[in-house]
Amino acid sequence: MNQKFAQPAYRFFPAGDIHPSGWLRRQLEIQAEGLSGHLDEFWPDIRDSQWIGGSCEGWERVPYWLDGFIPLAWLLERDDLKQRAQKYVDAILSRQCADGWLCPCSQEQRADYDVWALFLILKVLVLYEDFTHDPRVEPAVYKALQNLDRHIDSNTLNRWAQTRWFECWISILWLYDRRPEEWLLRLARKIKAQGLDYGAVFEDFLYREPDPKGRWSQMSHGVNLAMMLKTAALVFRLTGDPSEFARTNRMLDLLDRFHGTVTGIFTADECLNGKSPIQGTELCAVTEMMYSLEHLTAASGDGAYADRLELLAFNALPATISPDMWTHQYDQQVNQIACVTMQNAPFGTNSGESNLFGLEPNFGCCTANMHQGWPKFAMSTMLRGDGSVFIASYAPNRVTASPEGVPVEIEVAGSYPFRLEADIIVRVQKAAEFTLLLHIPGWADSARVTCGAESLAMGGTSPFPIRRVWEKETVLHVSFSASPKFEGRPDGLAALRRGPLVYALEIGERWEQVHTDVPGREFPHCDYEIHPTTPWAYGFAAGAIRVEETPVGDCPFSPQGAPVSLLVPCAPVQWESADGCAAPLPVSRTATGAVEEKRFLPFGCTNLRMTELPVLSTGTDGFPG
Repeated sequence: MNQKFAQPAYRFFPAGDIHPSGWLRRQLEIQAEGLSGHLDEFWPDIRDSQWIGGSCEGWERVPYWLDGFIPLAWLLERDDLKQRAQKYVDAILSRQCADGWLCPCSQEQRADYDVWALFLILKVLVLYEDFTHDPRVEPAVYKALQNLDRHIDSNTLNRWAQTRWFECWISILWLYDRRPEEWLLRLARKIKAQGLDYGAVFEDFLYREPDPKGRWSQMSHGVNLAMMLKTAALVFRLTGDPSEFARTNRMLDLLDRFHGTVTGIFTADECLNGKSPIQGTELCAVTEMMYSLEHLTAASGDGAYADRLELLAFNALPATISPDMWTHQYDQQVNQIACVTMQNAPFGTNSGESNLFGLEPNFGCCTANMHQGWPKFAMSTMLRGDGSVFIASYAPNRVTASPEGVPVEIEVAGSYPFRLEADIIVRVQKAAEFTLLLHIPGWADSARVTCGAESLAMGGTSPFPIRRVWEKETVLHVSFSASPKFEGRPDGLAALRRGPLVYALEIGERWEQVHTDVPGREFPHCDYEIHPTTPWAYGFAAGAIRVEETPVGDCPFSPQGAPVSLLVPCAPVQWESADGCAAPLPVSRTATGAVEEKRFLPFGCTNLRMTELPVLSTGTDGFPG
């Protein structure tokens, strides 16, 4: 008898039902105009990959890139991008061996080939099928998993496949939903048994201190951990045990306690590295943690995961990619006063060029993997339940659905998160009764929904349900109140947050092109150092904080285009720097000059920034009054 899966709280909409709008669509357009839309034209590891018959890298880079490029192409409905994605999928499927082996290596090389790449490409094919319904995909995935089942009997998982075993479950569960055959569940359990037991890693969490400089561990590798967090959402399908999520929450608590940053991610300049504001966080970890949170939100229905997802999407993600998306960092810093080649970088194992903006700073994995962040976030802002639609984020988007068998269009319009409000427009062809579920962000001081003359305070446990008979077009207006708040950070520092946005001191920038003699670093995909042109050594002073709003422009995640900012009383302090990096702490917490009103931009709009500052004048709560 086939095992009946536990049902997730919500499911993702079919990929073709999602239509990003407003600034979110513009962000995807910028992405297509940048590296994401052009890597296959000039980067050898994509253009000449072994996956399509070339001679360059035949492991993770093409799957990584396709994992973002495919949803980007279809969300934008760009035929030119679709055709280029199709070229890769056609080549990959046509090269599958008769026995099901899918990866680009010879028979003799199979024993040493790290099948982590297979987990990735199967995930990509499943995603592609969701958009295209290509009939070739399901049998190809079936044959590949059958081959994997035989392969790992004699070639036990090791290296990256062992630490990222759960990624294969995505394709296994997808196939089981279509073909509920018992061997697939046996394969899933076999893979789990051969994989790293992260539960044991966190049971006696040994990684509470920053890793010693130069030490490498798969068990404290940031990207592994960011990926691992989705395990609860996958295993829950088999067990139905809600304690899976409790274990994940404990893992998150430990990561936050010892390595967490104010933007919701943890430091990991390769491996876990403490809570200093000058430690780095790898871009791959940001995009992978977002993907994990998307799965956790859908499977559990817990709005706390949606809040954390927004925190990463609106802050950590855009902060580590240049506004035009032609360059990116390997590592971002919370306090980042310059992006220059450091002779003595504070990072654990990464090079002194890791925070340059460029094509391939430090290592090319992020060049290949940065692309999934925005498209998959767009696919996760609205989720479907039984007879319901869940608005998990108020970023502008539109979905077509049939919650009770009646075609419905639901659009979220506005400038959220730059404005703490949005319109929800429900359009039906004929009267239909269903439930609209509205997420109440955990940061909201209050929440209200208005429909015509009716206004309701949204309270209680998120999500807030609205069940009614919907007719023709109905407009709901949701609004949230949130004043700027200080968040305590280690060593007496504090960070400033309003709603889902973290704010950082604006620092003037001078971009300088470097590595001009390196092949592949031609404009616009070249390498840059960024030097500060304005003072950065400040602390928070007492006084009122003012919110200043400007229209949302063509490039909202940029210093020049920031649609909202905070004007904050600050005073200069003595704060040393060396080698393009601020010291972890100021020399003194005594002001060295008069109080000034300084502009703080959303973290995601900055390239240089100071986010964690000392508190110089305090109120009764210990923070600036």
